[in-house]
Amino acid sequence: MASRGVIRAVKGLVVHVEFDDDYPALNELLLAGDEKKSPLLVDNVTGSGMVICLNVRAVNTLEKNMEVERTGKGIEIPVGPELIGRVVDAMGAPIDGHPPVTGKNLKYRNIFENPARSTAMKVSKPEILETGIKVLDFFAPFVKGRKVGVIGGAGVGKTVLTMEMINNVSRTGAGMAFFAGIGERIREGHELYQTLGEADLLKNTCMFFGQMDQNPVQRSLIALSAVTLAEYFRDEHHKDILFFADNMYRYIQAKNEVSTILDQIPAEGGYEPTIFSDVKVLQDRLASNENGSITAVQTIYVPADDLSDPAVQMIQHELDSIIVLSRKVAEQGIRPAVDLLKTTSSLLTPEIVGERHYLLSIQVQALLQKYESLKGIIAIIGENELSPEDRADFAKAKKLIEYFTQKMFVMTKMNGIPGEFVKREEMLTKIEEMII
Repeated sequence: MASRGVIRAVKGLVVHVEFDDDYPALNELLLAGDEKKSPLLVDNVTGSGMVICLNVRAVNTLEKNMEVERTGKGIEIPVGPELIGRVVDAMGAPIDGHPPVTGKNLKYRNIFENPARSTAMKVSKPEILETGIKVLDFFAPFVKGRKVGVIGGAGVGKTVLTMEMINNVSRTGAGMAFFAGIGERIREGHELYQTLGEADLLKNTCMFFGQMDQNPVQRSLIALSAVTLAEYFRDEHHKDILFFADNMYRYIQAKNEVSTILDQIPAEGGYEPTIFSDVKVLQDRLASNENGSITAVQTIYVPADDLSDPAVQMIQHELDSIIVLSRKVAEQGIRPAVDLLKTTSSLLTPEIVGERHYLLSIQVQALLQKYESLKGIIAIIGENELSPEDRADFAKAKKLIEYFTQKMFVMTKMNGIPGEFVKREEMLTKIEEMII
């Protein structure tokens, strides 16, 4: 017979359950004795036999002295091809209006359980995945199995750029696409689902949503659920995964809200005391092995446009490439609104992108740096007072900035302007012509 406990207190999403013996483990799922068998997630076990749980579904049917049953398991979500093209929540339940996920051979995996790590060593040549977006392919190359971050404040185009990447990379058939919507607007998730459906790309995509309308417990779990299914396809089906997370800062925010309701003492910057491990555990699971790769693209909201925010800094340390979106650039009508000087990538090396691309990037960066320094001088004395060489370099930089603007496929429905996909080779040739 399963071990049972009794609810002693309910405080918002926090539920205190008392066990006489046979205490549950951390992250174990308990089932309340209400009609729906509401799930409670074990967060902490005190020395007095009291177990602190989180009300995952935020139900209001829990009562004092209600019995609670142990399951002996964590949160287990369905994994398998049946999830392709579906939209599910953190518990693996469908939220796309279609029937529940079922299947004769449907398997389940615990979202808190890390897959076994292989000791096999494999050194493979870096493989560049083309996004067709000029500014990304040039300044922050998309390399298979690596992590890319899109950083910016509210309303500068993070989600649009992510949707464009999903649209472009999915078309190439380079791998399966996963999307984890963490605490973002419901409208954006709906638009992405419609866009992928109209482009016939849902047949190669799995989607997990824990949007703004959901409680912080579900929002904090959605990324782990998405990673669990991605790991399954990587290890069991040997797939290469393109994993999109929008928004990683909202993941920290959800964890912070959970920490607050649990009355934990905050760490630096007012964030949860476990901020480092929260970020690290998730990022470490976005890994590649001999079975397949997980290439991750993560958007990161910057509160008050402050790039020095502790949470933003923490996430940045885990990334190979950082694409910075700027409000100043957006105000000039440039799309995508990428700050070309702040965007950096450790992957922009001759060994990965080739000698030609690497040398071009150095020349372009030098021109852009010079452009920034000349802007102040021109504002005072005018462009005509510059030396012929400075005027030529300033003109080249202006051409480059204009060249890196691009029409988006995902915006075609709104503005009626067709999107464009530019091949990397074509882009490099064009840049060479511009800076000669």
